[in-house]
Amino acid sequence: MTIRLYDTGARRIRDFSPITPGCVSIYLCGATVQSAPHIGHIRSGLNFDILRRWMAYRGYDVTFVRNVTDIDDKIIAKSHEQDRPWFAIGYENERAFNAGYDALGCLPPTYEPRATGHITEMVGMMRGLIERGHAYEADGNVYFDVRSYPEYLALSNQTLDGLLQPSAEGETGKRDPRDFAMWKAAKPGEPSWESPWGPGRPGWHLECSAMAHKYLGTAFDIHGGGLDLVFPHHENEIAQARAFGDTFANYWLHNGWVTLAGEKMSKSLGNSVLVSEMVQRWRPIVLRYYLGTPHYRSMIEYSEEALREAEAAFARIEGFMQRVVEKAGAVEPATEVPPAFAEAMDDDLGVPQALAIVHTTVRQGNAALAADDKEAAVARLAEVRAMLGVLGLDPMDEQWAGGGNDGGEQLHGAVDTLVRLVLDQREAARARKDYASADAIRDQLQASGLVIEDTPDGPRWTLG
Repeated sequence: MTIRLYDTGARRIRDFSPITPGCVSIYLCGATVQSAPHIGHIRSGLNFDILRRWMAYRGYDVTFVRNVTDIDDKIIAKSHEQDRPWFAIGYENERAFNAGYDALGCLPPTYEPRATGHITEMVGMMRGLIERGHAYEADGNVYFDVRSYPEYLALSNQTLDGLLQPSAEGETGKRDPRDFAMWKAAKPGEPSWESPWGPGRPGWHLECSAMAHKYLGTAFDIHGGGLDLVFPHHENEIAQARAFGDTFANYWLHNGWVTLAGEKMSKSLGNSVLVSEMVQRWRPIVLRYYLGTPHYRSMIEYSEEALREAEAAFARIEGFMQRVVEKAGAVEPATEVPPAFAEAMDDDLGVPQALAIVHTTVRQGNAALAADDKEAAVARLAEVRAMLGVLGLDPMDEQWAGGGNDGGEQLHGAVDTLVRLVLDQREAARARKDYASADAIRDQLQASGLVIEDTPDGPRWTLG
């Protein structure tokens, strides 16, 4: 058994070998909490939730750190726009992010540090970098000297000579316009903390280097985040951490974007679809299926049609599970997933290929039900539950029994109530031998995308 992962830095798939046998350490760049999350943000957390679950299934003890950036230029700008304290905006949106993670079934991180809680660690790292000649102070700012670190830009495969960055407003005293800020001198009306170089606040990149060092040590296994973070964020993290003396991350994993009309979903572009709105319109477990089942490195083009297809596909799985339970009672998950499923997951987290095994197993289970082979149907359901459990998609798992999913479940319940009323009318028509009316009702329901199945216990509906 060897898990293989695509390493952005190596630009190839590598066999995974943990630093500490039996343990996996993961750092994921989490939320910048200037506004509520859209589904592109939550996709990243969801993809790495699946990675974490698979590592745990393979027997690893997983430490999973996901940070919160609760101070940066965007949060301060929002504070000025809304005339509200920066920390109120940050905390409100941090809660919205956590509500989104919870709604889509993401396990809580082992640690979830906030940037503002680690100023001491950041100051210590800057001191060390200045002493080693990798950083310098100018006008109360502290900058990283990119020319002092020869491996700078290796992750993004760029060259320093091809990289031109104009000096940002307020970042005075740079020796090179490409040097980046680790500490920003205080400006009037902005939050600040004390430091040896005067009051100021941390730069975005510094926080992750310092927090990864604190919670995972000088070396850890996997660093993750969205593809848009490769440069400058992750590139700058590496430079700071390794110049400080840390080995830092052994593997770099990056998930693809959720796009809308070909553009990356973004708050600044105004094309984002908020998670809080989506869970009112779609069952959260269906949203997890939609966002989590494409390969993590692929792009997802958002569309209502694609969501409806995901809903229909997941309904077929649920329909099979429900029919087996009705016939045989509760079925526990199998202790192991099928070998083909495991092979797909070991190959760079191949969820699409693994999901194909789920659907194949469902079809085999449906065939067993049609042949009245109860034992085979139960065995297939046990396998399906084991596979869905790894993906965080088992509808029979207690994590989906209420919790933060009220909006989607209420919608499903309301639809069920309305369909039941129509089915009662159909049953009444059949009872009075008005078969034309009964057939017309059935045809109307099917035209709406529902499949009606007559069973000994009465009619049952599923999505087509």
